[in-house]
Amino acid sequence: MRWTTDGVAPGHRRAPEETAVALVHDASTTAVMMATPADLEDFAVGFSLSEGIVQSADEIETLDIVELDDGIELRMWLKPDKAERIAERRRNIAGPTGCGLCGIDSISEAVRPAAVVPAGRVFTPREIMTAMAAVAPLQEINHQTRAVHAAAFWTATRGIVALREDVGRHNALDKLAGALARDKVIASDGIVLLTSRVSVEMVQKTAAIGAPLIAAVSAPTALAVRMADAAGITLAAIARADGFEIFTHPGRVTGAVPGKESAYVVVA
Repeated sequence: MRWTTDGVAPGHRRAPEETAVALVHDASTTAVMMATPADLEDFAVGFSLSEGIVQSADEIETLDIVELDDGIELRMWLKPDKAERIAERRRNIAGPTGCGLCGIDSISEAVRPAAVVPAGRVFTPREIMTAMAAVAPLQEINHQTRAVHAAAFWTATRGIVALREDVGRHNALDKLAGALARDKVIASDGIVLLTSRVSVEMVQKTAAIGAPLIAAVSAPTALAVRMADAAGITLAAIARADGFEIFTHPGRVTGAVPGKESAYVVVA
């Protein structure tokens, strides 16, 4: 039933699917996440990359998607010389949707330094606004459910290169990372777009992708700002139809005001 100020009436809405997805490397479970069962190949590759299990998609020799009675297993076999890295990185996660740190076994692992991103290109405010505006029309699952996050990648020449959705914002970004890696997209000329808040692990994952700029609809945490600053990433957040705020490395955003690099407040 749908309640409005005009009264109560029958309503209909689709709900997004959510299932347990186990990421299995060399026959051992590395993580179990609650995720939307779509674009699972991208999820497997992106998670493996962002967690440092592999350095490139080519290091995954085989990938099988196995549906079980109570979930899905993404079974990956890596090149033989990656066994030692798996032993170092192995962990078991059984966390709720939206939790990106469940199962981390040390504080240093949770706040591990992000990769430093190369300078990349410079963007105009209009390009950032255009990129953010292009996300919503492509969110097919969210149009039906209003219950999922999206992560997308945009370039000036191609527009939205890839967009992935999931009930978990971290999963959506991992799926995007996998899609870009599988298509061998060079991320240094584009923007990662997020429909969620920016937490520290979202910065870490973006740094692993190699994108120089994050634009998000919600605000960042203080730790995410510090991490983005250290990683050399320009962080633009609270993006709305009338503007956005730049928190780190404003030099990548030009043209906001004639003669100035940026017209936005930089929050330290």
